Amino acid sequence: MAPKHHPTPLSGGDRKALAKELGRARAMTTILAGQAAEARAQGEALIRQADKLLGESWNERMWADGGPIEPSPTVDQAINGGFVSLEIECPRCKTRRDVDLAALRHPSTTFIHDLASRLRCSKCAKAGRRPSATLLQLMSRPRPTAPES
Repeated sequence: MAPKHHPTPLSGGDRKALAKELGRARAMTTILAGQAAEARAQGEALIRQADKLLGESWNERMWADGGPIEPSPTVDQAINGGFVSLEIECPRCKTRRDVDLAALRHPSTTFIHDLASRLRCSKCAKAGRRPSATLLQLMSRPRPTAPES
């Protein structure tokens, strides 16, 4: 058990000086907390910008080199960078579709290039074939879908 602390009684001038110092300390905690919150917001904005640049870089390498390029951003990094969907294409029927990254059942730390072997064409699945999808690019917003008739 910790010993109890009994402060020694202070004279009038010492009490005033202590009260003044405590007031300064409380004011300083408010200032430091505000600076910490501001620095955190700036850091989060920089991380968001870095994730966006990482996604754009990966898209450019995919366009230039083709194929699932390693390393790729993680699902979390892509979403944080503003890329909400992934455009894929079936190598068999050439059907393109968008996959919502937030709706994936994979851990958010999964790399985008690892999704290539896990994503399948739903049209070809009905025909009994399940080819792996080809990754095309990360997209900042999904394409508008045409109404099916």
